[in-house]
Amino acid sequence: MKKRFSRKSVLAKLLIPGALLAVVVPEIAYADTASVTVMTPGPTMGPATPFTGVSSHADCGQGLVSGGGVNQATGSDRAGNGNHVMGIAPSADGVTEYTDATGVVGTDAKHWLAFGGSGSNSSPEFSTTPYAVCLSSNRIKHTQVVMNKAAGPSVGQTAKTVVATCPTGTVLLGGGARTTPASVGSLKPIASFPTFNDAAHDFGQKAAADGEGNPDSWTAVGGIGGGRDSDNTTYAYAICSGADVNVRGITTTVRFRELSGPTTAGTGQTATVGCAEGARDRDGAREHHVLVSGGAAVSGGNVTTTDFTKAGSGGTHLIGSFPSDADGTPVSDGTAAAAYWTAGIHVGGSPSPNTYSDVWALCLNLDHADGE
Repeated sequence: MKKRFSRKSVLAKLLIPGALLAVVVPEIAYADTASVTVMTPGPTMGPATPFTGVSSHADCGQGLVSGGGVNQATGSDRAGNGNHVMGIAPSADGVTEYTDATGVVGTDAKHWLAFGGSGSNSSPEFSTTPYAVCLSSNRIKHTQVVMNKAAGPSVGQTAKTVVATCPTGTVLLGGGARTTPASVGSLKPIASFPTFNDAAHDFGQKAAADGEGNPDSWTAVGGIGGGRDSDNTTYAYAICSGADVNVRGITTTVRFRELSGPTTAGTGQTATVGCAEGARDRDGAREHHVLVSGGAAVSGGNVTTTDFTKAGSGGTHLIGSFPSDADGTPVSDGTAAAAYWTAGIHVGGSPSPNTYSDVWALCLNLDHADGE
């Protein structure tokens, strides 16, 4: 006689420890995603008078600001020697700056501020164009802004270095730099770059080098030429993943390039670096790196191996730090998947010996992230 088993008896056997049958439920895996879109409203004219500044902003309709940039138009005559970047920084509303107490000063910023300044020369041809890099990710749904600041520089031909560090357990996504006031025409940020809060990088005095992974800090360097002090201040900003974001498996890689020059008065040059394809993963596919931010500096060279030093002239300045194509051309509004970052350097009215152009790209990889 064929023995019959009731549904109840079979279910009971499945639940008995040590039973021969086991039910295996496959784990459901969800792919982590990340994409960026660059937003820019185009140029804001100015500053058109000496010793003044102009502000502009770019805004993320979707996603959160992971970084941003600025590009200055200097005009066609020697007046262009006085046009320089005064700041690039995240903002809560596209108007308000984070300039008060230091530490974590904001969350989920969606706006980017760009500031242009003029020295003793100005031109109606000057303009300032902001760029917001807007990150959309099902893993990095929240961000936070860390700000640090210091008085200075206030003595002629000197620089002030300030470092903002992400909270433990978060990932650095980008950063910015700012100097005030604009009325001190020779005061400006001369460097803005990713770094590490560790002894090997002299706690942010040395920049992250090409190929280094997972920097945790952002450095801003303020420089001054003539040396007037009107409560001069240098600000550094780090944009970090949110406090509640699981960062296990998220990695970032630094790409860096340094060029000699420019050194001749009234001239400039650009330097460009990009997020190259990564190594092959376990399945043989290329890892996908997403450009989330970038940095720029005019320096005395060797910024990744020695503490930052300024260029040979206090008048040499940044005129751009922005997402671009491989040729250094700024990307247009709504560009998706920008892959390169460009730094624009300009020498003022005096020659600038021992001058170097530095550029960084910070590249995010989520391909092997291990989320919840």
